[in-house]
Amino acid sequence: MHILFTIISSIFLIFFQLSSGNAFAEDQGKVLMVVTNTSQIQGTNKPTGYFLPELSHPYYTFTKAGFDVDFASPLGGYAPVDPRSIDLSDADNKAFYNDHGLMNQTGDTISISDINPKYYKAIFFVGGHGPMWDFPNSESLQKVTRQIYENGDIVAALCHGPAALINVKLSNGSYLIEGKSVTSFTNEEEDTTGVKDKMPFLLETSLIERGAKFKKAPVRKVNVVIDGRLVTGQNPASSYKTAEAVIKLIQEK
Repeated sequence: MHILFTIISSIFLIFFQLSSGNAFAEDQGKVLMVVTNTSQIQGTNKPTGYFLPELSHPYYTFTKAGFDVDFASPLGGYAPVDPRSIDLSDADNKAFYNDHGLMNQTGDTISISDINPKYYKAIFFVGGHGPMWDFPNSESLQKVTRQIYENGDIVAALCHGPAALINVKLSNGSYLIEGKSVTSFTNEEEDTTGVKDKMPFLLETSLIERGAKFKKAPVRKVNVVIDGRLVTGQNPASSYKTAEAVIKLIQEK
């Protein structure tokens, strides 16, 4: 009788997990989402930071698929959200922004130098204009990215997030993006922001200069480029699809 009860209870638990979309969620692993510490566009009084939908959309895509997510930044501590991106008519933006626990985590991120790469299935660089200043030259960020990639795991970046990839070198001395197909926020899209002349460099141009094969869609259109274990998304419209591509790669390994 006890054995029968145990079997019935187990079946009920599995059915409940399946119906709630959380079956075996504990087995999916962890994703590291990296956000900027930069709060102001240099040379202006304009605030910046990470772009909220580029964090909220992938975050909920990962967690609904059963992944745990940690938040890191180049320096650790406070990661500012770009106020221009706080569109609370977007359901995932609203859920994330109104979740005090999540906002507290972005208010006290892990320093990238304290990250152990072996614990993560993927690293995902969140965009916004802020990363243009603090992502490219962080040696700790470059080291963690290289280690995750050379461990056989996934490197992903969205919109301005690929600024993190410009100076990443592999152990053989070659640039990670050299010869690989990538995308990012394009020069044409930067023309629409009103701050193009304040950028420290143009991301599309710099990726091409590093030897990447740049693939772009029309302005604001969804575009995700996958080259092996490297995934890049062009713009905020590409946020869900970029995260979905990362999940698919992880599950196919």
